[in-house]
Formats: sequence, C-alpha cells, structure tokens
Amino acid sequence: MSRTDDLLDFADTVKGFMPREEGLALLRHGAGHGERFPAGTWLEVGAWCGKSAVYLGAAAESSASVLYSLDHHHGSEENQEGWEHFDTSLVDADDGRLNTLPTWQRTIANAGLESTVVGLVGPSVRVAAHFAQPLELLFVDGGHGAEVAWADYEAWTPKVVPDGLLIIHDVFEDPAEGGRPPYEIYLAALESALFVDVEATGSLRVLRRV
Repeated sequence: MSRTDDLLDFADTVKGFMPREEGLALLRHGAGHGERFPAGTWLEVGAWCGKSAVYLGAAAESSASVLYSLDHHHGSEENQEGWEHFDTSLVDADDGRLNTLPTWQRTIANAGLESTVVGLVGPSVRVAAHFAQPLELLFVDGGHGAEVAWADYEAWTPKVVPDGLLIIHDVFEDPAEGGRPPYEIYLAALESALFVDVEATGSLRVLRRV
C-alpha cells in the first residue's frame, strides 16, 4: 500500500463528522493544488480530533506544503453537553470542559504528520490578527453559529492569494439539513466576486480566488 492509502485507512479510525467522500475531495483538491503551488501555506479553521487534518495533511505532505490546524479545542456550540454531538470521552476531568487537543495530538503523531501539520491553539480571530503569511489554501470548518462563522470568514478569507483555494464545510442549501451560517458565508464569497465555484461534494464547497 502507498503512504496515501495508509493515511486514508487511518483517517477512517479518527473521531470526526466528515464523510469519507468529502475527505477524499479534500485530499484530491489539496493534492492537485499542491502540484500547481508546491511548498505552500495552508490553514484549516476547526480541527476537532484531526480527521480533516489527516486528509489535508496527506495532500500537503505530497507537495512539501505546511498545514496549520487551528482550534481552541473546547468544541463548538453543537458539541457541548445537551447537544447532539456531545462526547463524554473528550471531557477534561480537571475542569469539566471539552478538550480535543490531546486527541488531536495523538492523531497527528500516529499519522506521522508532525512535520507537515502544525497545531495552532487559540481563538481564531485573535490568531488571524497576528498571522501575516498569505494562504494558498484555506479550509473553513469552525463553529457554525452566525457570529463565529462570519468572524472566521472575515478574518481569514482576505489572506487567500489569487488562485488560492477556499474550502467551506457543512454548506447546506436546505435549512432542514443543517445550520445556515456556512451556507451564508459561501454565498457571500461568491457575491464578493473574489471567489468562483470549483466543485461541490456533499456539504463541501470548493472555491478559487480570482
């Protein structure tokens, strides 16, 4: 088996909410983009336990790119106690809060991606204010509340270079299928005339900066 095949099999074992089809789309677009723009700087907003970082990390590794994986690691609104995606195994016994950082660290280490995937821990907007490096690829998969989603969009999309990729997860046109903010920021990207559609796979939307 190839290194990529090994990583795909490993990704199937990682906690997360990304269907394999969407993960494969991340890998495919990341790998293709990496061939055009090797040694690039990529960033994902929203890391959870590292599943998407394995898919993107496989693509980044193949092109000598670096993926910054950003999260405060205390979970979004829908991950908290009383909500659908609450996971008691991720609660820190010391303070009672969700803490996905140890799981994320194990994921990246076990995938052998520690030289390719670099963790950033902290509030998205605060980190963005001090992150000056232009981005060849941006994956937005953070909190899905309106305030958080729009803050991520406004803080990070200006850093995407011309011909860079903007990928947004959990975009649902039908409100019955999921929350509205990811769909709304997707529409805003298109309406800005700065981005054009490339492909849709499941709830994943891939855009390119013009």
